[in-house]
Amino acid sequence: MNQRTFLSRRCGHTLVELIIALALGLVVTTGAISLYRSQRTAFGRADDAIRIRDAGLTALTLIGQQVQMAGFVPVDAPQAQPRPTLFGCSAARPTGADESPACEALSGRSDGIAIRYVGDNVSTWTSATGQSTDCLGQAVSTVNASTGAGGVLIVNRFYAKPSGSTGEPELYCDGNGKAGSAQPMVEGIERLRIRYWLAGAQTALDASALGATQWANVVAVDLCVLVRGAPQGRRSRYVDCDGASVMGTDLRAREAFWRRVAIRNNEGNVS
Repeated sequence: MNQRTFLSRRCGHTLVELIIALALGLVVTTGAISLYRSQRTAFGRADDAIRIRDAGLTALTLIGQQVQMAGFVPVDAPQAQPRPTLFGCSAARPTGADESPACEALSGRSDGIAIRYVGDNVSTWTSATGQSTDCLGQAVSTVNASTGAGGVLIVNRFYAKPSGSTGEPELYCDGNGKAGSAQPMVEGIERLRIRYWLAGAQTALDASALGATQWANVVAVDLCVLVRGAPQGRRSRYVDCDGASVMGTDLRAREAFWRRVAIRNNEGNVS
C-alpha cells in the first residue's frame, strides 16, 4: 500500500465519521429544541392557569366580603338601615343616585351589584385622616341622615368590563368616596354572574326577576366570575357561569369560579 492510498483511506474514514457526528448532533439539537419548546409551552399554560385561579379567587373574595356587609349598621348608629341595602343588574351595571339606582347595559353581559352599609372605623379600613373608606380606599366623609353620628353610608358598585386603555377585561369597583371614579381591581375578569336567593325560595333568581320590594328579602347571593387568560395558541373548552360547556372562540383559556355568600344583615335574615 503506497502512501497516497493510505492517506486517501484515512481521509475517507474521517469524512464518514464527520457526517455521522453531524447527523447525531443534529438529532440531539432537534430533540433539545423540541423538548425546550414543549416545556416552555407547558410552563406557560401552567403559569396562565395559576394567574387565572388567583384572579378568580381574589375577585370572589373582594366581592364576597362586601356582600356580607350589605345592610350592616354599627351598634352606636340608629337601627334604621338605608334602602336598598342591596341592588343588582342583569347584564348591566348599577348607575344613578345611591338612593335610587338604575341599570346601564354592558356589552360583555356582565352583571353588576351595588352594596350599601354603614361604615365606621371597624367595618372599613380607615383613611390617613381616620375616615371610613369605600372599596377603592377613598375616604367617605358625608354623614347620611339615616346613619346618624355612628358612621357614614358606604356604597360600592361592582361590575366587569374591558379596559378602555388595554382592552383586557377587568373587575371594576365604583365607590361613593368619589363619585364616578370607578377603577379596575382585578385583571382578567371577563364576566360577573350574580343570582339571588330570596327567603324560602327553591331557586336563585336573576336581578331582572326581582321587584323593588324584594331586595330586602335576599338572604344569600351566588357569585360567579369568568376569568380569561393570556393567548395560548389553541382553542380550549371551558364551563361558563351558567354551567354550560363552551368551546372558546379565541386562543385563550377560561375558567369560572363560584361562591355562595350569606347576607346576615338583611330583613330576610332577621327573626
